[in-house]
Amino acid sequence: MNSQDIHTDDYRSLLLLDEISRNKNLTQRDLSKKLGVALGLVNSCIKNLMARGFIAVSMVPGNRYRYYLTSRGFAEKTRLTYRQLQNFTNLYRMARRDFSLLFTYLERSGLKRIVLYGVDDVAEIAFLSLREAELNLLGVVDDSKAGKKFFGHDVLPLRVISAMEYDIVVITSFQGGDELIKRLEDNGVPGDKICDISRGGWLKRIRLQR
Repeated sequence: MNSQDIHTDDYRSLLLLDEISRNKNLTQRDLSKKLGVALGLVNSCIKNLMARGFIAVSMVPGNRYRYYLTSRGFAEKTRLTYRQLQNFTNLYRMARRDFSLLFTYLERSGLKRIVLYGVDDVAEIAFLSLREAELNLLGVVDDSKAGKKFFGHDVLPLRVISAMEYDIVVITSFQGGDELIKRLEDNGVPGDKICDISRGGWLKRIRLQR
């Protein structure tokens, strides 16, 4: 198991422990819907947490199970919460540095017209870094968030990108890089105008030119 798998498992465990601590009457199906995780995976996670002594179970009328946290479970929830805060702090520092490097490089290269693709926590960090450079944000696109606001900008559906006169499209999400690149290419964005900062290729090029 690599470090990414461990972080994912820890985060999933934290979400389950948090939900169960707030509502003891949730079924596995309820947890599956709330967390957007497959029912089989929820079942597997709960069995693992029970085996480690973090969750206990009792039978209630209607042949239903009630899950609740043990004292060890509450301690584990606190530990995982602290770890997630550490992970987010490290992510913020690295992303802030990398986006600042990228936008400074784009500015010096004359690539002024920028489109951000993907709206999540990483996108917020990218936006803050972008404001420090003399670049023009043409738009923010994300089909899943279209119609919402992002720092005063309307989030647009991906299809409108074909009408934009951009210099570069920056992927501002660390999730699903291959799929996001494919969607951009399917909407007519040339590969050499796509910057996926999570892959490191752009950062390597920037550092070589510094």
